Amino acid sequence: MKRVVIVIMVAFMMSASVSVFAAETTNEQKDECLLASKNCQNSVDSIQQKIKKLQTAIQKGDKVYTPDEIKKLNDKLKDTEDMLDKMTETN
Repeated sequence: MKRVVIVIMVAFMMSASVSVFAAETTNEQKDECLLASKNCQNSVDSIQQKIKKLQTAIQKGDKVYTPDEIKKLNDKLKDTEDMLDKMTETN
């Protein structure tokens, strides 16, 4: 009887850990901080770093992001590049 209970508990624990692992994998592939400003704890990047992260995310393409998300990332990239241009502009 103890073995049956232990087997059931182990099976339950394994199934719970698989779903958590799947959620973590999705978050690692899709950069929620860039996309929707979620999960950005302790994330302070320079403008150049943000541009590089956006370019990397866009390169992942439709394997990771929807077309709407890619458009949003492209818009953010353009805005960030414009901001950098304004900051480095000499009058």
